Amino acid sequence: MSADRTQPAPAGADPAGQAPAAHAPTDHAAGPAPARPGAGRPTLVTGATGFVGSAVARALARDGHSLRLLVRRGSDRSNLAGLEAELVEADLDRPDSFEAALAGCGALFHVAADYRLWVPDPARMMRTNVEGTRRLMLAAGAAGVERIVYCSSVAALGLTGDGSPADETTPVHEHAVIGIYKRSKYRAEQEVLRLVHERGLPAVIVNPSTPIGPRDIKPTPTGQMIADAAAGRMPAYVDTGLNIVHVDDVADGHLLAFERGVIGERYILGGEDMSLRALFDTVSELAGSRPPRVRLSQSVLWPVAVASEVAARRFGVEPRVTREMLAMSKKKMFFSSAKARRALGYAPRPAREAIADAVAWFAARRMAA
Repeated sequence: MSADRTQPAPAGADPAGQAPAAHAPTDHAAGPAPARPGAGRPTLVTGATGFVGSAVARALARDGHSLRLLVRRGSDRSNLAGLEAELVEADLDRPDSFEAALAGCGALFHVAADYRLWVPDPARMMRTNVEGTRRLMLAAGAAGVERIVYCSSVAALGLTGDGSPADETTPVHEHAVIGIYKRSKYRAEQEVLRLVHERGLPAVIVNPSTPIGPRDIKPTPTGQMIADAAAGRMPAYVDTGLNIVHVDDVADGHLLAFERGVIGERYILGGEDMSLRALFDTVSELAGSRPPRVRLSQSVLWPVAVASEVAARRFGVEPRVTREMLAMSKKKMFFSSAKARRALGYAPRPAREAIADAVAWFAARRMAA
């Protein structure tokens, strides 16, 4: 393990079958937070160089946590600018690196995951997201970590058949989970729940919906859509829907789950349900670009997706549209965060504010390029 420290920011810097429920759903009214688990010891954050992970790390820093951030060798660390933290080199594909990374830590926020909607090697993504998570949880238990927040995803949850918002109790079956990323998150979440039940793992699970906002450096698939729409490069859309949430609200939700969440429970961290057209219209309004006006059916785009995947395999580029993306878009991915609001005091801002921050960040990034 190698370690170093980043410097503090200058003043004003930006900081198979149906899934079993963990136990009977409970609603706990938000109240005074108990004493912080793992107080006085470092808090390890995985995925801290990424979009959601960096937001979680910044929220933890503001809350007074002593940070230890897991980073992969050679990773882009620009999202860590201004954070005072110990950096340790480790990787979900290298379980032998976990023991040293976790040594002495009192808390773990596991945010890291391979998040892509298409990959040339699905088995590798499954190993990283599922087996990597399982081995990390076991290592955290062996290290005496007092509290774990596992960042799952609404991808691991069920969807309703009528387009109404799903919640933590909506039934889900693995055979109905579309896409390798979603299946990997479903299986990883099931592993965490199993360890909670069988080994007493002190883990709380959060399920973010579709985060957007600043520091989306990769960018995420949704971030890429927003960047393209803001630049007037989105000529058409499909009839689907998403739940949009500001990445900083997702980060705050992680802290609330850490302080007030119940071991083994899941909490959706979402924001506002929007149709894809409404999202693009808002982006275009804020960016001053032309909104897409052509609505295309999934069947029309199917040959495009096939060709895009062939080109991706041949030339090593990531496709903009795939067959799995089109299959996923047939259902509106709407979710309710009512449980997190009641039990944790979670209070996300309006989607328009999240979209405005995302548009502004991508605009500033283009100007700086």
